[in-house]
Amino acid sequence: MIAPMVKEPDPRLHRKAVPVTQVTEQILRLIDTMIETMVVAQGVGLAANQIGSNLNILVASPDGKEGKELVLINAVILGRRGRARLAEGCLSVPGVSSDVVRAASVTVSGLDRKGRPVTVEADGLLAKILQHEVDHLQGYLFLDRLGAWKRRRLLRQYQRLCATLRQVQL
Repeated sequence: MIAPMVKEPDPRLHRKAVPVTQVTEQILRLIDTMIETMVVAQGVGLAANQIGSNLNILVASPDGKEGKELVLINAVILGRRGRARLAEGCLSVPGVSSDVVRAASVTVSGLDRKGRPVTVEADGLLAKILQHEVDHLQGYLFLDRLGAWKRRRLLRQYQRLCATLRQVQL
């Protein structure tokens, strides 16, 4: 099932996610919906709040291979190493992107889709995705990682794009 994407300025994107206490059939259905939604949207990562859930769940697929998606429940970044500047965009803020400085590699822990503890060591694109999605689960967008001037400029660009799309739809 495909879920509608929650987009900026929806307040659900700015709330901290609630921990998952038990992996139930409902949680597994949510994970499947997140993966399907991410794939259809041609994204490489998705946090649950991006489809309206307040639960601490993320999915990631840096190589886009179906069936190989990483699922992390109650994800926490344990360690960050180095620095990398990479272009970043977001399914919840479509049409804008910017270079963002993040850690070059990260260690992230959480639970897998079976509720088992897992620790992931990641660098490159996967490290960026995990940091981006954990930010979502903390109530932050990639725009919040930018300086005030650049953030305002991108938000104005996004607002103009949204206004144009609304006019086209009328």
